[in-house]
Amino acid sequence: MIFDPLYFILLAPGLILAMIASGLTKGTFSKYSKVPNSTGQTGAQAAATMLRSQGIYDVDIEPTKGFLSDHFDPRTNTLRLSHEVYQSHSLAAVGVACHEAGHALQKASGYGPLHLRSVLVPVTQFGSSSSYIFFILGMLFHMPVLMKFGVLLFAAAVVFSIVTLPVEWDASARAKKLMVSSGVVTPMELDGASAVLNAAFLTYVASAVTALLTLLYYALRSGLLGGGDD
Repeated sequence: MIFDPLYFILLAPGLILAMIASGLTKGTFSKYSKVPNSTGQTGAQAAATMLRSQGIYDVDIEPTKGFLSDHFDPRTNTLRLSHEVYQSHSLAAVGVACHEAGHALQKASGYGPLHLRSVLVPVTQFGSSSSYIFFILGMLFHMPVLMKFGVLLFAAAVVFSIVTLPVEWDASARAKKLMVSSGVVTPMELDGASAVLNAAFLTYVASAVTALLTLLYYALRSGLLGGGDD
């Protein structure tokens, strides 16, 4: 697979999109991280304000390491924000923090796709880390069964990437609506905070596209598509 031209040809669109999305996200975050919000709230305070406006008081908000490593853990009902977001007063920080708070609201409202994504996490972790092992072993030893098993394992990661899209879009939509109504940002500031979320969503689109193209490659080389692996 490492030296297979077909792999690079198929994956090229996804890799290009991923690079564009990553650059756009970092650039947009950097731009609006220099613009303070008028309310003076930090990312952590903004997330708490938005949650309280919806009657949510049982979500823990804590700092975590890593650049843009922000996430909501539905298992512990904990919102973890990177230091760049947790303690910053910028529009970028409150946008990201409120997006993650949107996931907490999804859990509170019983949002189905979030629950499905949580269920898929352990399957996806195993599938994405081990699928290529079975696939390469199948190629090396000419064992189609192993290759096809690898394809099935990776398919779980693809499903996860696809399910992630509505989950992330919905969290951003909730954040955009509630950031203003809860007083986190003014209507004039919403565009700046929203720009960061829009750029970040493109990274999830790129991830889904790359996963689908990788699955297509696996399916072609395993004979599930195209009639063989020649």
